[in-house]
Formats: sequence, structure tokens, C-alpha cells
Amino acid sequence: MRLRGKVALITGAASGIGRATALLFAHEGAAVSAVDLDEAGGQAIAQTIVDDGGRAIFLRCDVSQAADCQRAVGQTVEKLGGLDILFNNAGVIRRATVLDTTEAEWDRVMAVNVKSIFLLSRYAIPVMAQAGGGAIINTGSGWGLVGGRKAVSYCASKGAVVNMTRAMALDHGGQKVRVNCVCPGDTDTAMLRDEARQLGQSDEQFLAGAADRPLGRIGQPEDIAQAVLYLASDASSFVTGATMVVDGGGLAG
Repeated sequence: MRLRGKVALITGAASGIGRATALLFAHEGAAVSAVDLDEAGGQAIAQTIVDDGGRAIFLRCDVSQAADCQRAVGQTVEKLGGLDILFNNAGVIRRATVLDTTEAEWDRVMAVNVKSIFLLSRYAIPVMAQAGGGAIINTGSGWGLVGGRKAVSYCASKGAVVNMTRAMALDHGGQKVRVNCVCPGDTDTAMLRDEARQLGQSDEQFLAGAADRPLGRIGQPEDIAQAVLYLASDASSFVTGATMVVDGGGLAG
């Protein structure tokens, strides 16, 4: 029960890495605020946690909108009694070059992947600071550390997440708010399979290529959730401003 008594807000909680993290956090004793646009999936994960004896709520939220983010933080505090952990996990991807990316697509990727972290952190940090501290974990990507083909907006957004994490760690360490970043490699989620469709490949073909890394497989959402748990828990009490790569060795060489 490494998160006993903690309250965690998780974005993108209806599926993939967010869902796996919500379940793991609840298993470790946290009350979970599951935030997503997907109402059916979000309600389902919250109900699963409650049925297993945990505490959870679902909040529908467009993380690119300030009013929604402010409401999500406020309702989490009101209904669950505080906010100790913020997992900024919501994300989208557009597989295209500069020439094939529309302005609207660029803006959408930046709004969901970067602006959401700014907005939610802006409302969460004062709550955490008043309570004596907290932990923020941002979802970056291996493509926030190296470039990738036909993903210019996504690479730009995740590069911003990585360096934004460092800047936030510097700014808020004095308030006992730790800020770290987890950078997954290819992980078996709906978003990864959507990449295959965007590139005109079958799921099987795309996933086989993604498994070409030292450990010989793609990641599972639970693999990433374990890293997020470490960064959220007291086990990482002296870790802030860090980037944790969880990619089966994909960036090793």
C-alpha cells in the first residue's frame, strides 16, 4: 500500500497507460480521480475500483480547456479530500511531416500534449503546496528525446514535455512538489494501433516492427504504470526533474 491515504488525479484514465495506472494506484491505496473525455470508459474504470473496495470518481474533462481543468482539480479536492499526485498522461498523436500536418492538427497535438500539463499543474500545485507537497508525473516519450519520422508535431510536443518537466522541478522544489517525466517506448495501447492506421499498416505489421528492440517486445500499459508508481511514491522522495525512459532498450543504442 505504497500510496495509502493519497489522492491521485490521472488524465487519459479511460484506457491504456492511464487505465493501468489508475488500477495500480488504487491497489496501492490511493483514491483515484479518473479524468477523460471518454465518459463510458472513465465511468467503467472508476466503477471497477469502487467494486474492488477502493475510492474513485470519474470526471469528464477536456484537458485543453482551462475551465475544465480548474473544475477537475476543484472537484477532486472536494470529493476525495485533497490532491497529492497529478499524472498528466492524456495525449494524442498525428503521424505526418510538416508538409502534411494542418495547422488545426498541430494546434490539437500541442493543446492536448503540452497545454494540458500547464493548465492542470497551474491549478494543482497551489493545492499540493498548501498541503505540504506532492508529486507530478508527466508522460513524455522516447520521441521527446530523439527524433522520429512522420511525427513532427508529436515529437515537438514531447520534447516540450521533457524540458517543461525540468523547469517545473526547478520552480516548485521549494514547495516540496516533485516533478518528473516518464518516457515510454512503443506500448500496446489504442493510440499505438491508431498510428498503424494513420500509416496505412496492419496492426500486426506495425506491432512487429515496434518490437524490434533489445527486450524483443513492445511495452504493456502495466510496465509503464509501475514506473509511474515509483515516481509518485515516497520511494522516489529525492527524485525530481528526472526523465525515466521505459522502452525495453529502444534508445540504448
